[in-house]
Amino acid sequence: MPDVDRPRAWLLTVDGAPQSYVDLDTPTHLEFEYVGRLAHVLDEAAAPGQPLDALHLGGGALTLPRYLAATRPHSRQDVIDADLALLSLVTEHLPLPAGSGIQVHARDAREALEEAPEHSADVIVADVFGGSRVPAHLTSVEYTRAAARVLRPDGIYAANLADSAPFGFLRGQLANFATVFGHLALIAEPSVLRGRRFGNAILLASRTDLPLAPLARRVAGDAFPARIEHGAALRRLTAGAAPVRDAEAVASPVPPDGAFSIG
Repeated sequence: MPDVDRPRAWLLTVDGAPQSYVDLDTPTHLEFEYVGRLAHVLDEAAAPGQPLDALHLGGGALTLPRYLAATRPHSRQDVIDADLALLSLVTEHLPLPAGSGIQVHARDAREALEEAPEHSADVIVADVFGGSRVPAHLTSVEYTRAAARVLRPDGIYAANLADSAPFGFLRGQLANFATVFGHLALIAEPSVLRGRRFGNAILLASRTDLPLAPLARRVAGDAFPARIEHGAALRRLTAGAAPVRDAEAVASPVPPDGAFSIG
């Protein structure tokens, strides 16, 4: 659907739900709040302008890959999405700029992750939803270990998740990543973190220090301010949660009617 206010901007909907927004003339314009938070992570992942090797699990309209290509030219990016029809639609009607460095692959995210070269990515961005839920095979500790294998020692994993109090799903994801990564953080709006509503949360994981201070400043200055939970506060949230193995893994919760869970 075209945006009447911006000449070459488009909203992609899947099954009636807003999924992605792209402005072909201004790829740094990000309409969805959670996408902006993921972009902040990309901005702080390395020195300004330094190219990154990025693996995107979940493609949509390729909003974040376009953003990274614009802000960090010469980055190498692989985008994995199982929906071939969607990828074909997007690349036909919303073409990538020449020399973008973006390669698109119609594959299952877990399969592609397990076959990716070891230590080949500076960042992994996971934004995979089957309908309105993260598929079960992307929520286990085995999946977490596959992601850790692909990341470089100082790499950052960033995932868009969605949950609400008492955060059973989110706590399990934090427990998964705590088995491999020594540094974790969660970015979300205060109303989500306080359990007042269902909403998006960005999970961050790394083997080295995360850029928490600059990220906190960035997300606090957004139109819809968010905050970062880490350290003792995050350990309290995760307390008692156990890693989730493939055999017990389930998809993320069904959002309540009207929830804006993937965009």
